[in-house]
Amino acid sequence: MEELLEEYILSHIDEEGEYLKRLNRDTHVNLLRPRMLSGHLQGRILKMLCRMIRPDKILELGTFTGYSALCMAEGLNPGGVLHTIEMDDELEDFTRPYLEQSPYKENIRFHIGDAIKVVPTLDETFDLVFIDADKRHYCEYYDLVFDKVRPGGFILADNTLWDGKIIDPQARDGQTVGIRKFNDLIASDTRVEKVIIPLRDGLTLIWKK
Repeated sequence: MEELLEEYILSHIDEEGEYLKRLNRDTHVNLLRPRMLSGHLQGRILKMLCRMIRPDKILELGTFTGYSALCMAEGLNPGGVLHTIEMDDELEDFTRPYLEQSPYKENIRFHIGDAIKVVPTLDETFDLVFIDADKRHYCEYYDLVFDKVRPGGFILADNTLWDGKIIDPQARDGQTVGIRKFNDLIASDTRVEKVIIPLRDGLTLIWKK
């Protein structure tokens, strides 16, 4: 039933477009762990959220093959800029051409490196930050970007339900522990309003007061 419902949903929302379809297909054919790609449904949600927030500046931690960056770039205000940071330099040869040949090439700044080192070099205030990098460091990422988000801005965090492992007491690997700590941190942070959406692997929406 889940698969049938997903097919129904995808047939009743906006198309992802030929460029994103090609990126989706190439990611699944050529790379390990293609599930890391946001995909059609989440991509359209990210675009819609950007349409509602109307950001001039977006920061993404964790580019992978660029699918989510391209979706968010669709929702940027005209002339807006999206910075996206990827730790794995082995992905650069695959990802950079997709970003640089896209209709949003003038709006995207692609950084290769450790987000913990790159973010402090960005002298920007962001309307939206999307966290989707190493789950073990989510708390560090949050602390790092918080002061760079304008009051009234948003932080989105992906994978915050982590295949249900967060409620499995036997799951004690570093990434699961990192997500648990992050979720607890956000739940107790009175500077923000927050909600977890059970979309795919969990998407937390955080609004900075």
